[in-house]
Amino acid sequence: MKPLFQTALLLAFICTLCGCKVDMKQGGVDDPSQPLYLELNDSDVGTLAISISPFDGSRDTLVIDRPLTNLIVMSTSHVGFLDALDALDCVSGISGKDFIFTSQKVLENEDIADVGYDAAPDYEKIVELKPDLLLTYTVSGAKSPFIKKLEQLGIAVFIVNEHLESHPLARASYIRLFGALTGRMPQADSIFNAVKESYSLIADSIATAQVPRRKVLLNIPYNDQWFVPSSQSYLTSLIRDAGGEVLGCEEGRAASSVMPVEKAYSLSKEADCWLNVGWCTTLSQLLSVNPVFEDMVDNIQDNALKEGYGS
Repeated sequence: MKPLFQTALLLAFICTLCGCKVDMKQGGVDDPSQPLYLELNDSDVGTLAISISPFDGSRDTLVIDRPLTNLIVMSTSHVGFLDALDALDCVSGISGKDFIFTSQKVLENEDIADVGYDAAPDYEKIVELKPDLLLTYTVSGAKSPFIKKLEQLGIAVFIVNEHLESHPLARASYIRLFGALTGRMPQADSIFNAVKESYSLIADSIATAQVPRRKVLLNIPYNDQWFVPSSQSYLTSLIRDAGGEVLGCEEGRAASSVMPVEKAYSLSKEADCWLNVGWCTTLSQLLSVNPVFEDMVDNIQDNALKEGYGS
């Protein structure tokens, strides 16, 4: 993997700290780092945070008039933002604690409780923790039974949909929300500005470089369906800025498309890189998924060698 390509990928993945009805632009109209689904505004009573639904445009409004010191977070990506701000002491509960690898502080802190998942939450534990705020996310326009139950229990909830932003920098900008929540806005602005500057410098240098783009095959079948992100997706933007081209990506689509394994095999004859291979962590695991993958790996390795990328 060439240094610039690798660096841009790493920067953008750090920023994340893994079929909408609204217009899926690349971040803001003029600035891709501007989020589509979050507004932060200063007001006379503090900071006004507005979460905008990607599905129906509805708004969830929160007034932050003091630093919050007792948060429950339902997404592991929220932990990454709080960890970057050194604000994990503000977390009392988290969903999927055993699956967090970004911070030993979370794994070792017995005071941070695992509150279960939205499909099987520990409501008793959530109520016991008496959070200032519970941060969650949505995957459809309908209000989930989980959120409805929390509201009935008197738990303050705020929806954060950074996972649906279509540009890496727009996702990274959500660190400002967590800065506002914890009274660390200067630190949040400093971190985001540094990431934005570094990312933009690398992306601009790659865009103007006179070098071929690396052709990238993405994913493996999930429930017998091989998904390919759209041209407007976060991952496609990430790979494009890193100097790559996603094979099989359909232009003009807001949602992912599905291709058969036969199509993926054909694309492997063009690819020189294969990313996001699901649960597989070794080559032997990947080859065990489907016998045809051995030929696909050979195709990609041959292409990479021809292009001088190595095996």
